[in-house]
Amino acid sequence: MAGFQKDLQYYKFCSYGFLKNLRFFEPFLMLFFLEKGMSFLQIGFLYSIREIATNILEIPTGILADTLGRRKTMIFSFISYIISFFIFFISKNYGIFIISMIFYAFGEAFRTGTHKAMIYEYLRLKGWDKYKVDYYGHTRSSSQIGSAVSSLIAASIVFYSGSYRYIFLFSAIPYILDLVLMITYPKELDGDIVKRNFSDIFKSFGDVTGDFILTLRNPKMIKTVINSSVHGGFYEAAKDFLQPVLKNLAVALPLFAAMENEKRTSLIIGIVYFFIYLLTAIGARNAGNIGGLFKNQPLYLNLTLIIGFSFGLLSGIFYNINLLFVSIIFYVFIYLNENIRKPSTVAYLSESIKKNVLASSLSVESQFKTLFAAIITPLMGFLADKFGVGSSLIITSSVLIIFTPLFSLKKEKTEN
Repeated sequence: MAGFQKDLQYYKFCSYGFLKNLRFFEPFLMLFFLEKGMSFLQIGFLYSIREIATNILEIPTGILADTLGRRKTMIFSFISYIISFFIFFISKNYGIFIISMIFYAFGEAFRTGTHKAMIYEYLRLKGWDKYKVDYYGHTRSSSQIGSAVSSLIAASIVFYSGSYRYIFLFSAIPYILDLVLMITYPKELDGDIVKRNFSDIFKSFGDVTGDFILTLRNPKMIKTVINSSVHGGFYEAAKDFLQPVLKNLAVALPLFAAMENEKRTSLIIGIVYFFIYLLTAIGARNAGNIGGLFKNQPLYLNLTLIIGFSFGLLSGIFYNINLLFVSIIFYVFIYLNENIRKPSTVAYLSESIKKNVLASSLSVESQFKTLFAAIITPLMGFLADKFGVGSSLIITSSVLIIFTPLFSLKKEKTEN
């Protein structure tokens, strides 16, 4: 039984995660861009801009969080998200979509790590530090449930409106509620307010550069970081390509034949994403138990790495031979594999890297994940334009499988 109390702040943390994951646009984002006449390559560049901008902006926004406090930083985050949603709703121009992605990146940069720091601060104040894995697992589970509910609501919005653009307008509602919720958080979760100046930004960029150099100089560290981040980058790049696969399935199915394509697509996508997020919620809660079945963690991480890429390869193969349902099943396994694998990669990093460089290594891991996603996404877009979505998955996954030995971890010797 959990050793912490489910007090009012616990439910605020869970509510935050639930509302934050009511991103009604997520199951339809790529379809929205395709509807606007964009190529897969153009979409890939938009995703890359979002990832790179988020990564770069994390440094100055982190300093801002120290200066203004975490609550105000989170409020700025939600304001940035809401502005982004409204621009998406009204825009038709590719250049304006880039601006919207940058506003979204601001929201991500302000938010990333800040709320987790508030949770850990609360646990520290309550003397519940030893329960942080379970506590954070509970709040993360609420987020996954939010994603599951979100997919059904999003499907309803598209079904009744007949357009993808309204999902952005409705996405603003839970983010406004989260903004109001953030105002009710206690002041003690702000952390220590530190006065910063403009030169600190340049110093922080220098620190990040130093972290990269430190990681690159340590072969074991860089292999561990890349092993952790390459699957995450592949997942981030590939996950939204599921949407056109689902759309093709919706068109091919004899079900709901009298309906318009958008309405049929919305129903199929809503149902599939609902079950995906239910599965990932269960997977995230049981990640520790699954990883614990393997005494040799490097073996487990190597195995789940190549399994994830293999799921992509098989999904592409079955897509190309028009077995769309089977293709989707393997695509769902990519989602599930990432959510089961992620806690173990973070745990292995924390155990295998010296504590004095752990924070730097985790930061570099995030940077590498962004870098991989920023490279793989437009590459997959280019291949999808040239050869189709299935072949894009086959080629990308095959290349990653071929290079897997380069960042496989050495097996640990088991004790008798």
